[in-house]
Amino acid sequence: MSRLQRFLLVAFIESFACILVERGIYFFGTYRLGFSAVANLWLAVVFGFAYVVGAFGSHPLCTRWAEKRVLVLAIVAQVAFHALLAVSPTRTIVFVASTIIGYLNGAKWPVIESYISAGQTPAATARAVGAFNVAWAIAVPPSLVVVGPLIQLNASCLFVLAALGNLVTLWLVRPADRRPIHLPHDHPDRPAPEILNRLRRLLGFSRWIMFFSYAGLFAMAALMPTIFENDFRLSASVATPLSSVVDFMRLTAFVVLGATARWHMRWWPMIVATAALPVGFFLVAGGFGIAGVVVGEIVFGLAAGMIYYAALYYAMVVQNASVDAGGAHEGLIGLGFAVGPLACLMGIYLTRHFGAGSLFAIGAGMLPLFVLCTVGGVLRARQFTGAQTPLV
Repeated sequence: MSRLQRFLLVAFIESFACILVERGIYFFGTYRLGFSAVANLWLAVVFGFAYVVGAFGSHPLCTRWAEKRVLVLAIVAQVAFHALLAVSPTRTIVFVASTIIGYLNGAKWPVIESYISAGQTPAATARAVGAFNVAWAIAVPPSLVVVGPLIQLNASCLFVLAALGNLVTLWLVRPADRRPIHLPHDHPDRPAPEILNRLRRLLGFSRWIMFFSYAGLFAMAALMPTIFENDFRLSASVATPLSSVVDFMRLTAFVVLGATARWHMRWWPMIVATAALPVGFFLVAGGFGIAGVVVGEIVFGLAAGMIYYAALYYAMVVQNASVDAGGAHEGLIGLGFAVGPLACLMGIYLTRHFGAGSLFAIGAGMLPLFVLCTVGGVLRARQFTGAQTPLV
């Protein structure tokens, strides 16, 4: 088994285990512990900020200890905290363990991304990133599908299965090099300076919009359990597969984008995706019937897939597949995890004084965030504007 194949399998298993807790915890909180939407949003906020700390700290840790040791320690610690949740899934333990697991996930994923892409030419990086995206994304829908039945079967099953997945990946990473070998910076296959200039602009814009996409995704993840239970009276076993539609569509985007290079270095796909994100989000959050929620998930999932793929591909090419590149990528994802639910909470608290509905409350938090991210993306892209690289 090649290094790439081994780490694609690691990405699949770790994604499956990760989603069981990262996304399943909101359904567990709602259906087992009686969490409200506000409680789930706070759970998402603390998870997200912990993820940011782990992601931005991943590169310094790898510089000191080497990538393999950081990865192994993160997975071992996840086994321990998944086991703690299985033994004692109380409200307090859920908040504490979820926060620490957020930190460990943030530290782990940049290392996996570096092993996936290190030593590759830009063309090979595109293929490797495409395979990686499919590997982790294809695990998300089935993971969410089993969340509901596991929650209904036994309070501990969710966390036991996650721990077992971690143990399998520990065995898989045993032969990995202590440090992944990167392409030399003066390698002839590295992009020319004028190409790197355009890639930096695309990377700057895509990262800002990816930040909003994850803010929206995690706000949706925290809100959907109460939407499905309170608005539509659906059981957990029905609600969790419905919540995975967004992930099926994100996977679809990854497969399509991985099959062609036509979108590389082009602005229009990201502009279309940027416009689609708020449309999809508000269809889900607005409670426009089950059909409205599903259509919203389809629109949001396709757009989020486009933005994620672009941001990771451009980061790995510009920054030569370093852990630092993955750390910044995952750090923005974690920041989105936290800021999206926090924006919703702010909107809810602000509009309670005016008697506004829930959709208005969520919009009061999320629309300013979308505007901020779009403006930030445009300004970041313009920092690298050159005479030979027009904006569109």
